Amino acid sequence: MSRPHRLCLVAGEASGDLHGADLLLALRAQLPDLEVFGIGGQRLREAGMETVADAAEVATVGLLEGAGRLRALVRAYRELSRRIRQNPPDLCVLIDFPEFNLRLARRAKRAGVPVLYYIGPQVWAWRRGRVRKVARRVDRLAVVFPFEPALYAVRLPGVEFVGHPLLDCVRVTRGRADTLRLHGLDAARRTIVLLPGSRRSEIDRLLPVFLDAVRLFAASGERYQFPLALAHTVPREPVEARIRAAGLEVPVIEGDTYNLIAAAELALVSSGTATLECALLECPMVITYRVSRLTGALARLLVRGVRNIGMPNIVAGREVVPELLQGRASGAGIVAAARAILDDPARHAEIIVALREVRRRLGRGGAAGRAAAIALEILRGVP
Repeated sequence: MSRPHRLCLVAGEASGDLHGADLLLALRAQLPDLEVFGIGGQRLREAGMETVADAAEVATVGLLEGAGRLRALVRAYRELSRRIRQNPPDLCVLIDFPEFNLRLARRAKRAGVPVLYYIGPQVWAWRRGRVRKVARRVDRLAVVFPFEPALYAVRLPGVEFVGHPLLDCVRVTRGRADTLRLHGLDAARRTIVLLPGSRRSEIDRLLPVFLDAVRLFAASGERYQFPLALAHTVPREPVEARIRAAGLEVPVIEGDTYNLIAAAELALVSSGTATLECALLECPMVITYRVSRLTGALARLLVRGVRNIGMPNIVAGREVVPELLQGRASGAGIVAAARAILDDPARHAEIIVALREVRRRLGRGGAAGRAAAIALEILRGVP
């Protein structure tokens, strides 16, 4: 009897854990005895993967922000490199997380292991020179934005637009009134959902700013409520401790993010995957982001030809929703941007129409299945 196929899979962030689990389930439907090891979180473990490091331990952004997790990153890289060298898997599947994954791709290629990159590096935003690096180290590339194949076409023929995986998982399971009632929220109040990020470094930088905005809204005397949708990669207690210290009423809610977004009139959201989730749920938003000064300065040097960082704006090709970055991401700045939307029903409606167009441009569902089909082609030796 032939041995089971072995797969190394790396998903170093919360969104990668989700999309990796969908991919793995699609693969297991065809290869039930598939053996998988790598980096992931709770959802990948539930899908049957052996994790040598947890996604929450290694997820980070920026140079200074990454310093605190460097030891975990190095330890994970060394362990995966050792396994790939000593007992090469049949395929290495890499999901986003480019600084780590492109290095691991080089190690895999040296060991003769084919590499499939799913949700590739955002070369369209910064460091376009990485197209050459990707082409050297990756055999197949499954991209999730319609404009990406053209960026790789000359150097990497094995690139395919598979659609965005969020189209399959962003779903509302109950109406607004039921969601508010379930969480003890007041249907008579205007609801602004807080989405401060899925990394602890993002929480550290953005949650205080969001709470400043909540304080300013509360001081106005208007009837607002601010549920915070907690990412599954973020521990609850430190978040609640910050809220208690601020003396604010902000309920922290886990496991119901999509229903909360759908029930809200507006989202205050960290730049990243959550902005696309808000877009798919047709929730107007104010996008914010803060990194260290050094990281921000380097980013300004490296980013070329991109006016926006928010994914809904990039997909739309224009600024559909406001972006507040670095020093502009203040409590007062957030309140002003939010009021410009909340106090103008016509603008609120225009944003919803624009977000529907963003959804249309993201393609059709089934991204994980199409990426799994590419992986199966490689595993079965199909050119």
